[in-house]
This record gives sequence, C-alpha cells and structure tokens, in this order.
Amino acid sequence: MNIQIQDSLEQKKRPFVPIEEGKVGLYVCGVTVYDDCHLGHGRAYVAFDLWRRLFQHHGYQVRFVQNFTDIDDKIIARANERGIGIDALTKETTDAFFRDMDALNIQRADAYPCATQYIGQMQDLIKTLLDNGSAYEAGGTVFFAVESKADYGKLSHKVIDDLIAGARVDPNPHKRNPLDFVLWKPSKEGEPSWPSPWGDGRPGWHIECSAMAMDQLGATIDIHAGGSDLLFPHHENEIAQSECATGKPFANYWVHNGFVTIKDEKMSKSKKNFFTIKQVLETVPAPALRFFLMRVHYRAPLNFSQEVLDDAKQGYLRLQETVRNIKPEQNPVSAEQAARFESLQNAVWDALSDDLNISDALAHIFDLSKSINREGCGAEYLLSICDALGLDIRPSDEPEIPADIQALVQARSVAKQAKDFQEADRLRDQILAQGYVVKDTPEGPVLTPTR
Repeated sequence: MNIQIQDSLEQKKRPFVPIEEGKVGLYVCGVTVYDDCHLGHGRAYVAFDLWRRLFQHHGYQVRFVQNFTDIDDKIIARANERGIGIDALTKETTDAFFRDMDALNIQRADAYPCATQYIGQMQDLIKTLLDNGSAYEAGGTVFFAVESKADYGKLSHKVIDDLIAGARVDPNPHKRNPLDFVLWKPSKEGEPSWPSPWGDGRPGWHIECSAMAMDQLGATIDIHAGGSDLLFPHHENEIAQSECATGKPFANYWVHNGFVTIKDEKMSKSKKNFFTIKQVLETVPAPALRFFLMRVHYRAPLNFSQEVLDDAKQGYLRLQETVRNIKPEQNPVSAEQAARFESLQNAVWDALSDDLNISDALAHIFDLSKSINREGCGAEYLLSICDALGLDIRPSDEPEIPADIQALVQARSVAKQAKDFQEADRLRDQILAQGYVVKDTPEGPVLTPTR
C-alpha cells in the first residue's frame, strides 16, 4: 500500500514519492534547550517517531535529522536568571531532553545539529541572499525581504497584503517592510556573539533550520515536520529564504502535528499551563504515557486531563494483560490462526499508511488482542506489532533482558549481516537455551522469554 501524507503546503493527502528510491530524508524542528520538555513536545516527537517507524516498516532507509536551538533570547535569559553559563544550561537541558525521549521509547535521530555549530553555514546562506537581492543590511542587522519571494505565504495560505495590513508596529526602524525578518542581528553587551561581515552578532531563529536541513539532507528534502505553531512564521520563513537561496523547492512534503490542549487551550510554557514529561512520568508508566500521546490522530488536538490520561492508561493495561495471560508462544499457533493474526497486523500497517490513521490502527490492535485472548495463543503477534510501534506492553513484573543475552542478539545480527548463517544459527540456539526466542522482523530482532 502506498503511504499517503497530508501535505500542509497543498492541503491535501498525497502519495509519498521519495526524491531517491528507497530513501527518506526527514527533518524535524527540535527544541530550544532552556527548560524541560512538556507534553506538547512529547506528542510531536512520538508522532514523528511513528512516521519514521512506518517508513522503516515499508523498507525505506530513513535519515532522521532533528535540530537543537542552543542560542536564543530565552536561553540567555534563563542562564542569567539562574546565574549559570549558557553552555551549562544547554547541556543540562539537552541531557534532560534525551532522558524524556528515551523514556518514551523515541528512536534517536541520526543527527542532532546545533545552531552554534552552523554559524559559518548560516553566514554563507545570508551572503547568498544578499548577493541575489533577497536580503538587505540596515543598521547592523540583515533582514530577509519578503517581497522578493512572490509566493510568500504559500505554506500558511496567508496573503502578504493582509499580513502587512494586520502587522503590529515593529520597533525596528530599519525594516523596509513590517514582515521582513531577521537573518543576522547585533548582540547586546554580555551576550554571545560571532564575527561576521555585518559586525559581531548572532543569527536569527529562522535561518538556522534552513542551514542545518540543507547541509544534512540536501537543497530539497523529502519531508519537513514540526508543530502547527511553527507553520507561520517559522516554516513560512524557512521556505522563503531557502528557495530564494537555491532556486529549488525546500521540501516536497510538510507535516504538522496538532497541539496538546488543556480545557481547549494550547499547552505552552508562555501561558504557564503546561505539564512536563518528567512530571507526568511520576504518575504513569512511560509506555502508558506514550500510548496516551499516540492514540489520537497526530493532526488533531489532544486534550489532556487526569481523566483522559487514566483512560489511556487502562487501554494500555488491557494490552499488557493479554501478554500477561497468554504467554508468548505458550501454545502452538495453527496456520489458520497465524493467517488471522497476520491479517490484523497488516491491517494496522494499512491504516497507518493512510496519513498515520492511528484510530483504525489501534482498533485493529485491540481486535488482535481480543482474538488472542479468545484463542489462547498468539501473544507474540501482539508483542511484535506493538514493539514495531515503540509501545512496550511487556508486563512490568517481568525481569529485564540480561545484558549478556542482548549482546548475543547483537552478535547474531552482525553475523547475519555478514551472511555467516551458521554462526547466526548457533547464536540463536544459544539464546534459546538461555530462555529466549529471537524473531526477526522488518524493524529488527524481537526477543521474548520462553518461560
């Protein structure tokens, strides 16, 4: 089945066609590292992790890039507030980010470029825009001239004249147009700065993602993703500056996730109505929180309340209970049963291939769970599909897989890649002798205890 993506640019579902056959370049706007991640961040990154897993299931080689903004007004303000250095703050917050993402079983990106590592590339991009007339320097600041991009507003479907009419009075007197945005600005005294042809300063926010995405994935990338709040102006501005610099489309597909809301209001740090991932993990198991974050369609609002969280936890526990009651491979599975179980697994992937239709996918997963409970066998099929979606439903009282068993699994994978099948079989038997069955799936080996 073809993968269908709701493209924010064209505002319709489109079949996915990669730039390079069998490969996907996916760029996701990351966090500004000044504070712990809240549930809105978790919701976004669980959604894009599911997209990645879907492409992997279909056999694509995925290059997943997610940036860190490690220089920003908020970072400077927070570091000053706490009386610590910017480097100390960003390291602490970056470490906390990985703690939260690992807890939610989000696969790590292939690259995490940081803004401060790309100052030179950003300056090169700004020079190109100045040279071709898409940018101008005024008062030590370099601005992008939005009127140089005839189709500015095409992503957000906004009209320039309407935006200008509704624009607030800008305190910067050097702008030619109130919609023009900063590419490079002078640093204030005591702030980090870098030398440039326009004076010591630092980059604007929008330019960093263009520089990083194009360096990591090319002038045109397959998919650019992020939260709906980034659609305008951030992503709109990325498109404008990137396409003016290269003359090529910046991204072939734009994907945006919906907000986490509290009483129908967007959860955000600026409104101080947020819960951090760390806080919520003190009340529910991490897999149950992942289930909560993934169970509503990624483009729809996800309402957060204790009642809704508890309901999601109960749904997760029902799946876990199936595995607790019907031990994996406890009873033999007939060919007829296997066909039914596999059909339900395939239905999950078919649903997800339709713009990540998680509602239908989860309905098939619960049908699979009911079928397994009814027939008294086949829990390995439920484990397999949930593992592929990053949802760990193994009962929490089961011991963790020992490190030496994990090492054997890794050694077997290496042997298989080297086509040393005799060694791979020997390692499989050794793993089995120690009480575990290893099963190969498109997402990698899945290990389940035999007792």
